[in-house]
Order: sequence, then structure tokens, then C-alpha cells
Amino acid sequence: MQVDINTYAGIDEVGRGPLAGPVVAAAVILGDAREWLGLKDSKMLTAKRREACAIEIKQNASAWAIGRCEPEEIDQYNIFYASLLAMKRAFEGISLVPELALVDGKYSPELAVQSYAVIKGDQHVPAISAASILAKVTRDLEMCELDTSYPQYGFAKHKGYPTAFHIDALKQHGPCIHHRRSFKPVANVLK
Repeated sequence: MQVDINTYAGIDEVGRGPLAGPVVAAAVILGDAREWLGLKDSKMLTAKRREACAIEIKQNASAWAIGRCEPEEIDQYNIFYASLLAMKRAFEGISLVPELALVDGKYSPELAVQSYAVIKGDQHVPAISAASILAKVTRDLEMCELDTSYPQYGFAKHKGYPTAFHIDALKQHGPCIHHRRSFKPVANVLK
């Protein structure tokens, strides 16, 4: 599919797998102000490169916004629906209305414009790559900030993912208010 870079928004989310923290999505309309080089799936970039790209995207994209669902919403709805809701919130937050939205993955949220799910879109569609980067940098920063209040869990290192250290910390300290209680490792500790 050939799409003009000015007329579509790229949307992606991060944080479906962690045991703690929000699921965060971003929507980005890159625009044609410059050539966008080096945009890749956020997982393929170093943290330093992601942070540099995020600054560049925020300064030069035509529009961008962040959407999120908190752990309580994830527990209430389920992670699949919460991810779609975070993406919808990101899209609704952008200051420009594009003609089209391209969403990373198999599913697209219901949006006010036509949208298409693009499998591995974060690897092939620049605006989805940009959204992937913004979402990951935003969420990672939040998890590092949570680490200052809850150092016992090691959020700055694993960003809430179910590492052995995180599981051990859960068993030792129990969950904090930022843990997703519906996720099995957290639910098992609460039993």
C-alpha cells in the first residue's frame, strides 16, 4: 500500500507483557518537513538511540500524542482491550486529523477515520516506527521514575517485565499499586 506520509497517522503500543505499569501507545503524523532516517522498531534500537529519536520526533513531526491505560483498567478490561483503548486515546489526542491510520499488529481500534492493522508495521512503516519509539521511551521513563518510589522491585532494570528478579521481589514484598493484579504471577502472590 502506497500512502502519502502527510495523510496518515502511525499508531503503536508498548507494555502488553509487563506485570506492572501502564500500557502506553503513541500516534504520530510525521509530515514532510524532513527526511526521516533511522526510524525502526523501538526494540531494534539502543535506549540512547531511542531517546534521541524521540526528541527528534517530538520536535519535527507534524503531530504526535500519547495514550495510556493504567493497571486498574488493564485488570478491569484485559490487556488486549486496554491496548486498543490506549491506541484510541493516542489517536484522539493528536492535533491534526489524518485521512488514515496505520496500526501496528493484527488489530486496529475503532477510530474516527479508516484504519488498517499492519503486521510488523513498526519495521516497515516510518510513522508506526516513530509511534513505537515514542511509546517505549515514554513508558521506560515512567518505569524508571517508579523505581525511585519502589526500588525493591527493580523497575528501572526490567521495566515491569516478569524477570526472575521481579518475580522474587513480588514474592518477598507483595505487589504495589502499580502491579496488574489480573496477571497470573501477581495473582498467584495475592492468593
